[in-house]
Amino acid sequence: MVDADVLSDSELALWADRSVHRSWLITQGQRLLEHYRGAQVAGGFGTLDDGGRLTGSSAVTIVTARMVHCYSVAALMGVPGAGVLADHGLAALLDGPLRDKAHDGWFESEDDASRKQAYVHAFVALAAASAVMASRSRADELCVAATGVIEQYFWLPDEGVMAPSFSADWHDDENYRGANANMHTTEAFLALADATGNDLWLERALGLVKRFGHDIARTHKYRLPEHFDTDWQMLPHYNVDQSTDDLRPWGMTPGHFAEWGGLLLKVEAALLERERAAPDWLCEDAMGLFDSAMALGWDVDGAPGMVYTIGWDNAVCVANRPWWVQVEAANTAYMLLRRTGERRFENVYRMIWDYTAHHIIDRDAGGWRPEIDRDGVRTQRVYPLREDLYHAFQATVTPLLPISSSLAYGARSYPL
Repeated sequence: MVDADVLSDSELALWADRSVHRSWLITQGQRLLEHYRGAQVAGGFGTLDDGGRLTGSSAVTIVTARMVHCYSVAALMGVPGAGVLADHGLAALLDGPLRDKAHDGWFESEDDASRKQAYVHAFVALAAASAVMASRSRADELCVAATGVIEQYFWLPDEGVMAPSFSADWHDDENYRGANANMHTTEAFLALADATGNDLWLERALGLVKRFGHDIARTHKYRLPEHFDTDWQMLPHYNVDQSTDDLRPWGMTPGHFAEWGGLLLKVEAALLERERAAPDWLCEDAMGLFDSAMALGWDVDGAPGMVYTIGWDNAVCVANRPWWVQVEAANTAYMLLRRTGERRFENVYRMIWDYTAHHIIDRDAGGWRPEIDRDGVRTQRVYPLREDLYHAFQATVTPLLPISSSLAYGARSYPL
């Protein structure tokens, strides 16, 4: 067996540098863009079933926002028709029933106006920022609206994090602080910094990765707890009876370890792009989080693939393999490879894409299978529907670019 770091000349070329691999990624991305055209509804975008059929006529805010982001990136890449779909989503977010005309902000969906979530608003901001970089009409309008709501209601300057949620009239906030919403807020803030040129958003993103990806992660040896009270005390029993929750499951999510690692590298890239000093811990902690994700999440029950969640004893809690967990780890493996030059990250990158190609990509119905068990059988414990193309499409674009602070910035700056 050839040593992983001593390879023949024919193996030295990275997959991401090979024309065939890059063409394969582009083809997969185009298939996803076509598959999710069918999610368009009057009020934005809805959800699809495994056959690629709409599950109803109602729009969902997070789906609509993610579609705007992805089709804006696709427009930057030169995909005909992508900009039209981004514009449809922009109009829906600004004028449609997803937006609260009385109190401002965005509901979770046309059918659910009960609470306003930081998680959802982070994606509205990401959609706006990516659309601004793609020069889509009304993108600036959405950017002003989204950042205004974040500033007025969600951002907690004394803590440097987002408040998790409110009732529709901005009362009844939660006694809770969570990592997941703040993780996607970090992504949104990096994109806002690129779209607006205002480094306030970069400073906030740096503060977020320091809290979660550095301070908390190092305290827990790169196992990242996600649930805290407002005094930042861990809540180890939070959602103990909801282990398959799709946003706040009990325990820890190794895929998020890897995703935070990627964000640390994106913050580093943003600082360096602006010719600013980047703390050494950004790369060190990215590696620590990624290595922890692979050690605690991949092939830990005797079968390949990364599991959804683990408990505090590191035992597998939910063994199902979601699509996003696999490819977020692949994204970070790619970025660490570019950042460090260590061959081991290329080996992991290839392993994850082999797994994804064999088990996750649906060659019959199009799109990707959202969740499978350890034997590769489609399951619906966490993700019964195909909600959007966000994680999957990003995974087909990330390896085509240098490490970029935001995907839209990368697509705009480095023509493919």
